[in-house]
Amino acid sequence: MTLNAKFETISISTKDKVLELSLNRPDQLNAINALCRDELQSVFNAFRDSADLQVIIITGAGRAFSAGADLKDGSVDESVIDSVESRWSGDFRVALANTGKPSIAAVNGFALGGGFELALACDFRLASEAAFFAMPEITFGSIPAGGATQRIAQLAGPSIAMELILMGERIDAMTALRLNLVNRVLPPEELMEEARSWAGKLAAKAPLAIKYGREVILKGLDLPIAEGIRLEAYLGGLLRATEDRLEGRAAMLEKRPPKFKGR
Repeated sequence: MTLNAKFETISISTKDKVLELSLNRPDQLNAINALCRDELQSVFNAFRDSADLQVIIITGAGRAFSAGADLKDGSVDESVIDSVESRWSGDFRVALANTGKPSIAAVNGFALGGGFELALACDFRLASEAAFFAMPEITFGSIPAGGATQRIAQLAGPSIAMELILMGERIDAMTALRLNLVNRVLPPEELMEEARSWAGKLAAKAPLAIKYGREVILKGLDLPIAEGIRLEAYLGGLLRATEDRLEGRAAMLEKRPPKFKGR
């Protein structure tokens, strides 16, 4: 499947190096079924491999970002013990995190469970004032399985992760902002405009610098600080020899916008 394919559960558009993806099951509150998981993974892989696209914005159609896993989806396999590794390696949120390119969640409504985890897998989260978030899995005898236990703990600390995941209660957008789970909270009518503004700024930067900057930040979370600084120095050194760095310096001296080529 490619970005030119017809999709049933999502809609996409591209403009100026930016891919916009909308979960498009509004009557089901954008709940994620098996087909949606497959379509998301396909798009994320195609986005990763595209030389023309540099940033992705993810949002939801209607009044929800996503209600999470579609519990009415008959294809859901409840006996997952033997397939945990294969499920994780094939998870669409892993595919998104591994694109090497910036991602922005424009959370237009509620983001629950796996929908919240999709937003957490993005590099940036902008939330509408009408948005709210919850990890309700505990209320039906489970825990999150798409990265929330780790990503919430990294962003907000283990105590907040315990509260959200073990209590299962919802929080509003301003609380999410206070807990460092979102970057900005905006009036609903300004959400997509702001997301596109952020995407445009990111798309105008040197692709390799964006890739390496993102990589060292994320990998550094798992490294002692000295090793993280060593990785930063190594990747920074690689960038010094790129055409884009030479172009950036020339553009600054000539007082003109740079023309980056990703080389």
